[in-house]
Order: sequence, then C-alpha cells, then structure tokens
Amino acid sequence: MSGFWGEFFGTAVLIVLGVGCGAGVNLKGNYAHGQNWTFISLAWGMAVTFGVFVAGQFGSLGHLNPAVTIGFAAFGFFPWHEVVPYLLGQFLGAFVGAAIVIIQYYPHFQVTKTVNEGNTVGIFSTMPAIKNSLFNFLSEVIATFVFIFTLLNLGNFTQGLKPVIVGLLIMVVGQALGGTTGFALNPARDWGPRLAYTILPVPNRSSAHWEYAWVPMLGPLCGGLLASGLQYILK
Repeated sequence: MSGFWGEFFGTAVLIVLGVGCGAGVNLKGNYAHGQNWTFISLAWGMAVTFGVFVAGQFGSLGHLNPAVTIGFAAFGFFPWHEVVPYLLGQFLGAFVGAAIVIIQYYPHFQVTKTVNEGNTVGIFSTMPAIKNSLFNFLSEVIATFVFIFTLLNLGNFTQGLKPVIVGLLIMVVGQALGGTTGFALNPARDWGPRLAYTILPVPNRSSAHWEYAWVPMLGPLCGGLLASGLQYILK
C-alpha cells in the first residue's frame, strides 16, 4: 500500500498548492488576487515538484497522474498490479486537497459571489479559453504528450533534484501550451477537485461544467498513451 499512500499524500500536496494558487488569483479579498499566467504556471510547477518529493518519501514513484500511471503500464514501464492503488491514491488525494483549499479560502468564497467576480469551477479544474471540443481535446493531447515523453527521458524522477526539473517542465508546458485549456495534463488533478466543487458546500458555487470534463479526462490519457507508445517504439 506504499504506492497508494505516496500517491495520496503527493497528489494532496499538489492540489493544495496548485488549486490554492487558483483560489488566490481568482477570489476577492486576498493579496494574490489578479496575478498573471506566469505566476500560475510557476505555482503549478512548484506544486508538482513538492508533490513528487512527498510521494517519493512515502514509497511511490511520484506519478500523481493517471495519464502517467496508465501510459507507463500500457507499455511495460510500470507493473499493472500497482495501477489501481496508484489511481485510487491520485483521485482521493486530489479530492482531499481541494477540500482543504475550500476550508482555507471559505471567507473569500463568501465575498466572491458571482462567476464574473471569479467564483467559478476554474479555481478547481480546467476550462477552455475558447470552447472548441475538438481543439480543446487536441490541446490536452499535445501538452500531455510533450510532458510525459520528456518525463520518460528523465529516468527516476523522484531522485535527487529531479522533482525540481519536473516542476520546471510543468511550468514551461503551462507557459507554452497551457493557455488554451488551462493544461490539465492530469485527469485526477481535474476530476477530483471538480467533484469536490460539485458536492462540498462551497459558498456561491456556480456550475461545475461536467459537460466539458471528458476533455481533461480523455485528452491527457491519450497523450500519455501516445508518449509512452513512442518511447517504447524508439527504445
């Protein structure tokens, strides 16, 4: 069960820091309100870095992402018998991390009363800048492919300072490719917080937009499978 706990705690840290940044940028009445895309990309990069560090200390490989776990397993880079514990840890960790952010920012949700003011599901999960289902899906496929193909060529990315490299990779993927859809790259990162926003008592909650949620689920999974498949063919 070390894989489960590593993924659970690592993903929870990832979401507390990443979604926490989203709350700070969007919600009224706090000092981070209105920060820019560079701020957000850097915060998500560092969130992944520290999530990977934590996961490694609890005995997992620091995937924190079903697209990594399933893609790796599909082409022999990760054992199938570990997949379910990893996925459970990732989705549960993401949900718990989002719940912690709701508690942290509860008064700020109370004073941010409308979608136009910034109280949206976009704090927790991804939404497209321009809604176009095909190109939104392709954006997630491309961004996740670049992320996971690079990740596969880093070796064991929980060792030494490699989590910092992973964080920098997330940051540059966000800056280069993330402006179209918010760069989910990770079904657990999107669906766990989206579910928390849907069922927990968030003040002034708006729509969770589940009609879009297939994009950050299937896009990253396809990107991960393509990246892992190419790595398998090449090596």
